[in-house]
Amino acid sequence: MYIILAILLFGILIAAHEWGHFIAARLCGVTVHEFAIGMGPVLWKKMGKKGTQFTIRALPIGGFCAMEGEESESDDPHSLSNQGFWKKVLVFAAGAAMNFLAGVLILLALNSRAAGFVVPVISGTAPEFAAVNNGQTLEEGDVFYAINGSRVYLASDVELLLTLADRQPIDLTVLRDGERVELKQLPVRTYTDSAGGSYEGYGLYRGTMIQEATLGLKLKYTWYNAVDFVRIVWYSLKMLVTGAAGVSDLSGPVGIVSTINEVGTQSVSVAAALENIAYFGAMIAVNLAVMNLLPIPALDGGHILFLVVATVSEKLFRRKVPMKYEAAINMVFFALLMGLMLFVTFNDVMKLVS
Repeated sequence: MYIILAILLFGILIAAHEWGHFIAARLCGVTVHEFAIGMGPVLWKKMGKKGTQFTIRALPIGGFCAMEGEESESDDPHSLSNQGFWKKVLVFAAGAAMNFLAGVLILLALNSRAAGFVVPVISGTAPEFAAVNNGQTLEEGDVFYAINGSRVYLASDVELLLTLADRQPIDLTVLRDGERVELKQLPVRTYTDSAGGSYEGYGLYRGTMIQEATLGLKLKYTWYNAVDFVRIVWYSLKMLVTGAAGVSDLSGPVGIVSTINEVGTQSVSVAAALENIAYFGAMIAVNLAVMNLLPIPALDGGHILFLVVATVSEKLFRRKVPMKYEAAINMVFFALLMGLMLFVTFNDVMKLVS
């Protein structure tokens, strides 16, 4: 059941992405030839009133919104190629915007049922803390606000940001009676823990408190959660670039479906499973939004990059960049992305087998 839910989730997110492109194209007066969910052979089709053919295809691995003048020049005044700069940007960015909106709406639906929100706080410090840190102190009840300049949006962020600090000195900002208190360069040292033993760390005892969920807090934490998802994507990309993570650590559709199935089966009840899968779906939606806006050819961000380059070329050199060059580069990068997808899928299958 959870595997079927995972496939449906992918279909919904793909449909939302392509629907974003479709709505933006219609608002900008661009002709849309086909709006498709899935790839491969057509299972169902219907012609719309404005000449757009709506189709459902056999393979639930993608979708597309085929617009006039998207891949080549066109004399049609309603083609994408004949629209202004900002209309093109709107059409290209609308898919990612719709995915982000879908993620936010899922989080809002989940948070609407919350009775309270967990806030990470200082529950105490090791006896040696003030001496080690030149008299700098923390008080019980101080709320974690930032670590090394990065905001603490959720309780889980404290562990994440401390892990990313990689045992180096940290700058810690807490809220005390609504005022920010900053402690600089807290080192990793040997401290006494609350049970009287010793450990290596920052000398902080961490706890939580619960804030009653008002409408304002539900909206705030919905936004915080979405922003946190965006930040996790950037952290992941940084780890790939720096070598802290490798391509083998990536997961594709097979790995994600497997994870969703695992999340569902390990939940304490069907209701809890649906909530956990919905939360995971919100994270995927925000991930898709960020990844699609990366300035990589064959992605929406790549289209926007080419658009900027073409506009600058026309303004500075009075020369128009032929779309055939963009099409060729997009084709090469699409092949590379498909190769990466095949590798990741093979890796996911091998993980399942092992």
